[in-house]
Amino acid sequence: MTEFKPLVFSGVQPTGNLHLGNYLGAIRKFVALQENNDCIYCVVDLHALTAQLVHEDMATQIRSITAAFLAAGIDPKKHIVFNQSQVPQHAELAWIFNCVARIGWMNRMTQFKDKAGKDREQASLGLYAYPSLMAADILVYRATHVPVGEDQKQHLELARDIAMKFNMDFNEKIRPTGLGIDIKVGEEPVHAYFPMVEPLIDGPAPRVMSLKDGTKKMSKSDPSDLSRINLMDDQDAISKKIRKAKTDPDALPGEVDGLKGRPEADNLVGIFAALADKSKADVLSEFGGQQFSVFKPALIDLAVEVLAPINAEMRRLMEDPGHIDAVLRDGGERARTRAEKTMNEVRDIIGFVR
Repeated sequence: MTEFKPLVFSGVQPTGNLHLGNYLGAIRKFVALQENNDCIYCVVDLHALTAQLVHEDMATQIRSITAAFLAAGIDPKKHIVFNQSQVPQHAELAWIFNCVARIGWMNRMTQFKDKAGKDREQASLGLYAYPSLMAADILVYRATHVPVGEDQKQHLELARDIAMKFNMDFNEKIRPTGLGIDIKVGEEPVHAYFPMVEPLIDGPAPRVMSLKDGTKKMSKSDPSDLSRINLMDDQDAISKKIRKAKTDPDALPGEVDGLKGRPEADNLVGIFAALADKSKADVLSEFGGQQFSVFKPALIDLAVEVLAPINAEMRRLMEDPGHIDAVLRDGGERARTRAEKTMNEVRDIIGFVR
């Protein structure tokens, strides 16, 4: 059976400072994936409007995310790096997907409930319809794989539901065009235009928690800057934040089971393991029985060693916004070419006159 051409897509919102959790959980994975995959990486600036419409520094934030992509090692020549608003086909397909998706599906999205909170009636329609745009981001390129964290798995499942409903609703129109391929839905063959996108989970993704509270995820929105290590932090800032990171009075255990019930210790050991490309067990075999007064300086040295080159390159790139903008324009042009091919075919399938 014919298969869709493998293609990886992912994006990062330009809101707040990128931090260590973003790097370990997403950007470093993007860099690894480009070695053996065709990749499209997007600064999803349209998504940034869902929670806050007015941004005084939107352009700077877009450039900062792009600088992080490039500084970490993403190759914009071999792959595509662009900002979402340069490709209007994302929004066009999102509207079609708004008409494919069902209200009941959207009502099940837990992230909307979390972000809207108690003041749900005051949330923007964009925040509610965000998953349709995310599905369009992926499927306007007919991407087959998306690296995701736990908080985005539900949205990826919705993208699959949207793709399947479109394929089923237009099955008889897709088949004669020769644009789709046959896939199995249960025992029934369906001629699918959009692929059933798959999550990419490459090993245990590090879940980086706050340096001030090991039970909360490291976040750009946390009011305390001491809670996170930003990618733009210099050596002194990294050292200060790790030294001030919350711990408990006990020595590090010799085995991973000993981290249970010790969220801050577990977090710092996990960060060391991720930065060193080791397992937690390996880290504890080296530091088990040691106090944090010994472990923290070692973690500082490692964090500076890994992050300092990225930090320096990001700063260099941010001093040349013209270069960043040129990368985004080039990527935008190449992305638009791919996206417009998809939209022309979708318009034909639906029956629009063009």
